Amino acid sequence: MIPTDSASGPFRTSPDRPLSERLVAVAEAVFATRVSPVAAAALVADFARHPGPKRGLLVGAGPASPVLTAAIDALSPDGSLTVVAGSATEDVRSRVRHAGAWVDQRVTVVESLADAPESVDAVIVAEPLTGSADETRAQLETLGKHLGPGAVLSVAVPVAPLGERAGRAVTLGLAGGAVEELARQATLFGVGSDVVLRSRPPLRVHRLRYTPADPALAERLAPLARTSSVRLTPRMNIDSSGVAAAALCLGAAAALRRLRPGGKLWWLPALAAAPVAAFFRDPQREVPADPAAIVAASDGKVLSVKTVRDDRLGPDEFLRIAVFLSVLDVHINRSPVAGRVVDHFVVDGGYANAMHPEAEHNVSAYTVLETTRGTVAVVQRTGLIARRIVQRSPVGALLAKGERFGLIRFGSRTDVYLPVDRVEPLVHVGDRVVGGETVIARWTA
Repeated sequence: MIPTDSASGPFRTSPDRPLSERLVAVAEAVFATRVSPVAAAALVADFARHPGPKRGLLVGAGPASPVLTAAIDALSPDGSLTVVAGSATEDVRSRVRHAGAWVDQRVTVVESLADAPESVDAVIVAEPLTGSADETRAQLETLGKHLGPGAVLSVAVPVAPLGERAGRAVTLGLAGGAVEELARQATLFGVGSDVVLRSRPPLRVHRLRYTPADPALAERLAPLARTSSVRLTPRMNIDSSGVAAAALCLGAAAALRRLRPGGKLWWLPALAAAPVAAFFRDPQREVPADPAAIVAASDGKVLSVKTVRDDRLGPDEFLRIAVFLSVLDVHINRSPVAGRVVDHFVVDGGYANAMHPEAEHNVSAYTVLETTRGTVAVVQRTGLIARRIVQRSPVGALLAKGERFGLIRFGSRTDVYLPVDRVEPLVHVGDRVVGGETVIARWTA
């Protein structure tokens, strides 16, 4: 539900008002969140990566909304965007006209959802949802009626209270059931989420898909960016896990210095912060445009290229290309092909050195992709030091070729399983590969 200031006054919201007007009211409220450009990019990400022709629906954006700016920037020449602006309709229309003829031809501004088109490719809610679980569920059902097959609904909820102001608690999301309801929806229908700390308050952006998407669409999508990663340069990011790990090191250093002012032990965690953050470096990669190219799922050295069977993947034979990652390699994992995630499961096991054959029986996370050419699997295996696998693409998610989908912490191995009768391997044991760039095999059928 949209946050309210009081039972009366200019910021009052009523359940009887149209959903679009209640969404716009958030931007006008004194205690409303401030959606940052980073959060706006996360909300618009699925619309932006769609190659077009595409149709988007933006609900609840005012003329100054960074989400409106991001959605306009995401338009393609054959794309269109409908903005449901409620009481701000004329102001938003003026904003669109001032953006120029190119934008004005592709953006339509309407007052209510009743005037919005159905069967769009992406629905974006410009302001965070709040309120009870029932109210949130009803809003999602209303918005879901405008989704086309395989389309994505992008919404956000605050992940922290705003604190005390004017003698009363001002909380968005946590005080109601919106957070819990969206978490439930994400479990059932989520195809990804992102925590954006650079917003006030921090926001969790959920992407929901209620109907299956065609795996063929993944072949046309651009890789989805992780907006929660910290950008250092145009070519280098630090994964959010690295930011958290470095913060823990610095926190430990500060605590040790406070507890033992005359000691030097605090230097150890302080000096460790930079190399720990560097372990989580996330460079940009140039993904080959060749549709027949299959790229490495990670950086590292090729351990084996052989035909195998894996009972967990059924009776078929696969070409397995195994890559070892040392602690010095980039540990971000990327999808070797474009496809839809149809299964994800973890297999228990040991923690043998990832370079040894016994590592095949280590703790492993299987991500199974349905592609237009057959089943492909990426297996993230732990190693002697690695004990933590991160997989961020739930079942139903579409992965573009070279798209980030997870990581393994501190030394590990990734195995790519390909249909043996449809591919030709292009790497050999001992070769060095670069995740998302090196072509390890080609489709032959």
